[in-house]
Amino acid sequence: MFTLVPEGFFDPAAAREALAEVAPVAESDKVLFKQIPQFGAVLIYNVSGGADTPPEIFDILQELPSCSEYNKLLCSWRDGELSMAVGQGRSLLLANSYKAPDFTTAQYFIFLALKSLQLNPEVTTIRFRHPLSAENEMALYRYFKAVESPSVL
Repeated sequence: MFTLVPEGFFDPAAAREALAEVAPVAESDKVLFKQIPQFGAVLIYNVSGGADTPPEIFDILQELPSCSEYNKLLCSWRDGELSMAVGQGRSLLLANSYKAPDFTTAQYFIFLALKSLQLNPEVTTIRFRHPLSAENEMALYRYFKAVESPSVL
C-alpha cells in the first residue's frame, strides 16, 4: 500500500496517519517514505516483515520522466499486480497499483485509467518495465501507437 503526498503537506511524524487514511495499515507494519522530487511529492508506504524495499511504483515514478513522449504511460505487471504511472509533459496525472491476476484484467485497468484521463491510446506509447509475452505485447499493439518492453533473455 502507498500514497503520494505533496511535499508541502508532508509531515514525517504523521506519515502513518496519512497512509492509514487511504489504506489499512497493520500495527506491526513499518511505515516508510521516500522523496519524489521530480513531482514535488513524497511516497509513503508500508512494509511488513524485515523488508524495507519500496513498492514498484517508486521505480516507475523514478523512470517516468525519461519517457520521451508527451503522454507517458509506464507500467509493471508482476505477481498479479499492475503498477502504473501516467504523465503528460512534466505533470504526473496518476500513480496507482491494482490487483490484476491476469493480463486481461491489467488491460482493463490501463484502458480505464486512459479513459478517465481522456488520453487516446492510438497516439500513446505504453512502456513496461519488465518483459511481456509476445501474445500480451501483440494484444496491446492493437490499441497503442507503440509498445515498449525489455526483451526476454
